[in-house]
This record gives sequence, structure tokens and C-alpha cells, in this order.
Amino acid sequence: MTEGGTEKVKLAITDIDGILRGKVISFDKFRSVVEKGFGFCDVVFGWDAVDQAYDNASYTGWHTGYPDVTTVIDIQTFREIPWEDGMPFFLADFRDAALQPLPICPRGLLKKTIQDALDAGYAPFFSQEFEWYNFKGIAGGLDTRALHELEPLTHGMFGYSILRASQGSAYFNDLFDLLKKFGVPLEGLHTETGPGVYEAAILYADALEAADRAVLFKSGVKEIAYRHGVLPTFMAKFSESLPGCSGHVHQSLWSANGEENLFYDKTSPTGMSALMESYIAGQLFCLPHILPMYAPTVNSYKRLVEGAWAPTTLTWAIDNRTTALRALPGGATSTRLETRVVGSDSNPYLAMAGCLASGLYGIRNELKLTIPATIGNGYADKKNGVLPGNLWESAQAMKRSAVARELFGDAFVDHFTGTREWEWRQFSKEVTDWELKRYLEII
Repeated sequence: MTEGGTEKVKLAITDIDGILRGKVISFDKFRSVVEKGFGFCDVVFGWDAVDQAYDNASYTGWHTGYPDVTTVIDIQTFREIPWEDGMPFFLADFRDAALQPLPICPRGLLKKTIQDALDAGYAPFFSQEFEWYNFKGIAGGLDTRALHELEPLTHGMFGYSILRASQGSAYFNDLFDLLKKFGVPLEGLHTETGPGVYEAAILYADALEAADRAVLFKSGVKEIAYRHGVLPTFMAKFSESLPGCSGHVHQSLWSANGEENLFYDKTSPTGMSALMESYIAGQLFCLPHILPMYAPTVNSYKRLVEGAWAPTTLTWAIDNRTTALRALPGGATSTRLETRVVGSDSNPYLAMAGCLASGLYGIRNELKLTIPATIGNGYADKKNGVLPGNLWESAQAMKRSAVARELFGDAFVDHFTGTREWEWRQFSKEVTDWELKRYLEII
């Protein structure tokens, strides 16, 4: 990067929910902190998605005074924001008092997990795909009334529609073109089944770059959409009567030099290597222990219901979209695993850390893939167990789990599950429209 008249730089981190938090600083300030880091208020790990302060967090809170924490810029993440006149942009990581990665920092957690893979001789390559609803924007922002007035960008159930993409072509094409200029190249973009629904597959990369791209994809879509008068949502389940939105994670392990896909074995009847089978076994074993990393909100579990294109059982199969894990043994360059439990509302750093750490757990412990591949309907294949039904149940399972603590450490598990408990409590005290319609007059 050259100075070239640049007067300001945008810096960002993600909070525990995967939401970008950041600031714009002068270029002179950037030059003074680019090597030594800068202070960033640790409240971003002390409040929720709507800035309500947790009452159950030990890391920070009123009891600590919400001090600054050292934040280090990752120069490798440099991008220019094409819809903001090419403003320079960087991601950053949080450090503790000893300048070591902060245990509760999502990006730092993924970096540690990637290092575990590299130390074992594996280079992880990942990608994420997202589905999301798009609505015609509402001037002045959303309020309670506006929530009931949302109009989809296009109407009807019309997946893979050339017509619907053409009807929103300016927005559709800007997503593809501007995101590529932003360093978030898309492999594909199309409509999904549902009014105003798009799906995008992000081009694969090494696991950290893949997660960076996924985080910046979600933020970039919102910023580009705003300029087109469009309101996008990555909620896992917008409507009871419509399909939910996934955030499937594709993954493979390669040799340290990046030349050999270690998931592929041409001598195997399935094309899957023994390493891949252990990786799948690890994910199946760990899934109930770390589900909140894939399904982090109350709304997540309304997507994970039978017959709604989202998995509900501890199952795997080859190219089967009804199971939790979909193996895709396509050849030496394309063999990979798709983890289908992950929702579009997930924090990509945590979702990918969960996938990689649990797969490595299977390899490290030499787990055998004893669960047979599901034949047919994965929703009906419940013999190996079903996923927890709500956020509270899954958070409690993770909180109690020795496996989760082995994978991610006590500090992260305690903080993260505490934030999920908080999320459940905020939901539980609300009086919903469903309750009013059901009880107001009759009871």
C-alpha cells in the first residue's frame, strides 16, 4: 500500500456474534500504531449484538471499568473498499496483557486451531456459502411496525431463477463485482427457493482467509445493499412458512506444501481417505458438544427442523442434503466435507474453528467412522442421536462438556456459553406476538 493521498483508514474486529466493530482513523494515526498496536475498548466482548451489557461476564464489565485492550493490525488483511472510494481497510486481533492472543477473540481462536493443524502437518482449506433474504428497504430504519411491512425484493418460490436475478440485476451484479474488488471473490451467486432469497458461494482459500472473506462478505452485502435500497438479513429463519438460511462450511486438509488433498484416496471405493473418515468421525462425535458455535442464536434452532433443508440428526452421507455432514469425494482437487448444520447467522471464525478442531479431534484420537452412511432421508435416521432443540439446551451441553474445554479452553467456553445463556434469558423475558395472538382474548 502506498500513501497516495490516503487520509484515513478503516480498522475492524469481530465481536463474539461475528459482527464487525471498528473505527476510521487518520493515516498518520495508522502509521503510528501499525506495528505496535492500539487500544480498543473491550466492551465489544462485554455486550451483545444490540449493545446490552452482559450481567454474567467475568472478562469485562462494570466491575472492570471496560478498559482498552491491545489490538494488533493484521497487515495481510489489507483491502480497499470499492464502494467507499477505495478507502484502505484492515482486520485486527485482540491480545491479552502479555500480548498473547486473547482466548475469547474469535479470530484468535481460529488462528490457534489452524496452528494446531499446521503443527500436525495439515494445511486446512475452507470456504463458506450463505443464503439470505433481501427486502425492499424501509426509509428511516426498522421499528416494530416496519417489521410487519417488509416486502421481499422478488416474489414467489423460484430457486436458480435467471428471471428473478435479472429483475434485481443492478444489485445482483454489484454484489458479484464489488465483492471481488473487495477481495471477497464469489464462486457462484444465484437465487434460492423463497421470495427475495439469494445464495452465494465464496471462493475457497486457506482457513483464515476463508473466514475473513466470510465475515467481510456478510458486512459487504449489507453495505452494498443499503446503496440499492435493499435490506438483507442473515437470520437463520425469517419465517415459519419459508425455508431457513444456511451458512454451510466446506473444508479439506492438504499436505503442508499445499500440493496434495489428504481427503482423497484413489484406491478407496468411496474416494475418501482414512484421514477424511476420522475427520468426519470427529465432527460427528463433537457436534453435540459445540453446537452453539454453529447455531448461536435463539432463532438458529427454528431453522434446524425436520424437512426444512437443514439437518436435525447426527448423520453423514455421500452427497446427501438431508444429513448433518455431506461428504463430497469428487477427485484429487475437489474432495471435501460440507458441514450443513452451520447457519447463516453464525460467526464464521467460530464456525470454522468448530469444524476444524472437531475434525482434528477425530484424527488425533484415531476415531473410526463406525456410524454408517445414511441411505435416503437423514431426518428419519435418528439411531445415532438428534441435535439439541434450542439454544439453552445446546449451551448447557457445551458448558458441561470436557470435550469442548479440551478443544477451546476454559476461558473461551465459559465466556461464550455465558453469552449464549444471556441471549436465551433476553428472549425468555419477552412477550411475543405469538403469545398475544394466542392468549390476549381467549385466556
